[in-house]
Amino acid sequence: MALAYLAGGIVAGPVGLLWSVAAVLGVAVLAITQLGGPAFLGAAWVTRRLAGLERRRAGWVLGKAIEPPYVGLRGDTLRRRVTAAGTQPATWRDLAWLVLLFPLGLGLGIAAVVASAVSIGMLTAPLWAWAVPNPRAPFPVKPLMTTTGGRFSLVLLGLVLVPLAAWLIRLMARLEVTAARALLAPGEHRRLVEEAERLARTRARVVDAQAAELRRIERDLHDGAQARIVAAGMTLALAARKLRGAESPAAPDVDTARRQLDEALAELRRLVRGIHPPILTDRGLHAALAALAADSPMPVVIRGDPDLRFPAAVESAAYFVAAEGLANAAKHSGAGAGAIELCRTPAAVSIAVEDDGRGGADPAGSGLEGLRRRVEALDGTLTVDSPPGGPTRLRAEFPCAS
Repeated sequence: MALAYLAGGIVAGPVGLLWSVAAVLGVAVLAITQLGGPAFLGAAWVTRRLAGLERRRAGWVLGKAIEPPYVGLRGDTLRRRVTAAGTQPATWRDLAWLVLLFPLGLGLGIAAVVASAVSIGMLTAPLWAWAVPNPRAPFPVKPLMTTTGGRFSLVLLGLVLVPLAAWLIRLMARLEVTAARALLAPGEHRRLVEEAERLARTRARVVDAQAAELRRIERDLHDGAQARIVAAGMTLALAARKLRGAESPAAPDVDTARRQLDEALAELRRLVRGIHPPILTDRGLHAALAALAADSPMPVVIRGDPDLRFPAAVESAAYFVAAEGLANAAKHSGAGAGAIELCRTPAAVSIAVEDDGRGGADPAGSGLEGLRRRVEALDGTLTVDSPPGGPTRLRAEFPCAS
């Protein structure tokens, strides 16, 4: 297999060089036109196919093919796909190998073929040497080729040279395949991308688990503690009705207990909404935003498709971005009106909260900093634009593929 690998380099080397030169020149010429991007992607595709053949060919020596090093070309536009292909080191390492293969594969391939041909020729000298008489050949070629004893001496010499030729061929194959593995095998870039993807999946599972746990806590509080407080309040209301008009010293205490239960219930409801609003689970983000707008002391306009649903963690983070934006507008900016805009693209979800207040919001404030951490936990971005005099615009964007 080592000989077949080296012999294949005699053909693969010139093919790789010709394609590399043609691809570079073609892309360079078309780069000034609108065909530059498609030409680059097409050239990269063909280069990857040729490099894939080289990886499989290296498997003849290694025992298995070299693993591809590529990362998927992500992007919803041609420009982004071109950028993704161009920034991958594997794209240029493939091209470098096709260029290097010409001198390396051609030189080592010819050397291997010559060594094999000489060894086989010596072993079979009695079968063919008699047919090429050369009376003017120099010594010791003449006696070796033209006499029977010389021909069988060539056989003995071939038996000695065959192991040496085999060792040399294996050495040259290892040299070439080592160079191929250095350029064609996955490198640090692929390892880092895979590690980042693994960490992203792990974090997504943690975020989803946390969101599910918050929903469970909200449900337990809503269906358990809150229901029991409501029942206790009703019991106290009945007791207060029975004591009404009676001169009982317990009547004021019952009224006080009712007020305390009402306050506790209101506080518990605020806590539940702060953990995870029930309406967010039941009716979705748009309905939850509508409820926020209805509770706001200023008129708030909501723009966006009311039927859109998103992952639970994204909906929760977007809801709290809107809640913080409206709360800040009502408390600090003196705004008279606000707006919430919810947008969806093929790759992201964005929510923007705007008010007509006096501006000057501090992006490093504790509330906005907490929101930033919540958004960034989902690989999102939070931007605050609040010049003095207003308006203030709070915008969060979350990656969310369709």
